[in-house]
Amino acid sequence: MIPDRLRWLVEPGSPHLELAERFVAAGHVLYLVGGSVRDALLGRHHGDLDFTTDARPPQIKEVVAGWADSVFSVGEAFGTVGVVKDGRVYEITTFRSEVYREDSRKPRVVFSDSVEEDLSRRDFTVNAIAIRLPEVEIIDPYGGLADLAKRLLRTPLDPKIAFSDDPLRMLRLYRFVAVLGFDADPATEEAVREMAGRIEIVSAERIRDEFSKLMVADKPGSALWGLVRSGLADLIVPEIPALAMEQDPHQRHKDVLAHTIAVTEKASPRLRLRLAALFHDVGKPATRAFGPRGVTFHHHEVVGARMTRARLRELRYPKDIVEDVSRLVFLHLRPHTLKMGWTDSAVRRYVRDAGHLLEDLNELVRCDVTTRSEKRARAIQRRIDELERRIDELMAKEELSKLRPPINGHDVIAYLGIEPGPMVGEIMKMLLERRIDEGPYPPSEAFEMVRRWAVERGLPDPGPPPVGADDEG
Repeated sequence: MIPDRLRWLVEPGSPHLELAERFVAAGHVLYLVGGSVRDALLGRHHGDLDFTTDARPPQIKEVVAGWADSVFSVGEAFGTVGVVKDGRVYEITTFRSEVYREDSRKPRVVFSDSVEEDLSRRDFTVNAIAIRLPEVEIIDPYGGLADLAKRLLRTPLDPKIAFSDDPLRMLRLYRFVAVLGFDADPATEEAVREMAGRIEIVSAERIRDEFSKLMVADKPGSALWGLVRSGLADLIVPEIPALAMEQDPHQRHKDVLAHTIAVTEKASPRLRLRLAALFHDVGKPATRAFGPRGVTFHHHEVVGARMTRARLRELRYPKDIVEDVSRLVFLHLRPHTLKMGWTDSAVRRYVRDAGHLLEDLNELVRCDVTTRSEKRARAIQRRIDELERRIDELMAKEELSKLRPPINGHDVIAYLGIEPGPMVGEIMKMLLERRIDEGPYPPSEAFEMVRRWAVERGLPDPGPPPVGADDEG
């Protein structure tokens, strides 16, 4: 009897059923494995399908020849052949064992003839369930079905063997805690604590990719606590466990680590925003000081932005993500500095500084409110509401998203007859400050400002503005 949630596997004419029949006809076996099996059994959406087989890569390509729309063999050295059929991707991998050498950042792949051995080298039992096709026979040698029911993450073999084979699995454990909402098996988590140092042989790029998946999961909080508890965070993002500072004697500041994780979980699952939430207070330990009024963290946003940039570079994040996240950290206190209200110039400056990160910055500021005082929380939220209302008002009157002076650098160069260089940059900054402080103004006034600037510095008087510099800005 095939469970309803697996009935799609035997739909007549389905590509994966045709694929399985081709392997059987060629004298091989084919199993559906991995996350697609786990998700199908959980009733979750499953994406591209992964298969394993006793066939070696050259035999796999022979089987799919004439059936697949295209074949790619980038992973053939690791036993994987990719197949595209009707726009869907199927990855077919030879039974294998995958083991890291003691000092290697790359796995050494050994092919196997047994699906049970292949499953034993999978990361967790819930991912070590196979479905033989076309019969739809479930192969579960390591108790994955029971662990699915318990919502438990456990390794098929001794966890020390599993984490020695591939140390990235220690980080993946917490990624699945975040994605699936499962608990880590105590013995498995204890092995992480003992072996955390082995993560250092894994490349920064692989760590980054796994960490990013954790960060955009629905509920990353438990996983982040697990990273700290296990010691992995000390090796991957040491700035985060460092937030577990002693409180001041009068308990006048909250637990910064608990606050940080709460802010991260509140934020929408966008990578830049979640990373900014995680790092927004990392400058606090370095800037903490005690005074008559208690603890202070002056300029922690400046220090934190610098620390964020350094850590994300270590993790090999792309330059645009590094710059965006560090900028969000740098700006996250900006709305709190304007308690007396938002003038037009303050709103323009805020929008200009936030740029394309405006939505993320506003949300980060809202998520940063974790105070237990409902009165204080309401006051802060009202302040942010006022900011967003003022932005909308000015957006309706001005093109805030395109804050720029009424003339450009080329106009300045042509008017003054000078070469491109620092002087042009100084003039454009002056014109932009006027735009921010006073709002839109016409090109004729901009040229007059440039003329006065030139005369004050001893440059020749450029005379009247160019023809066409009328009073429409």
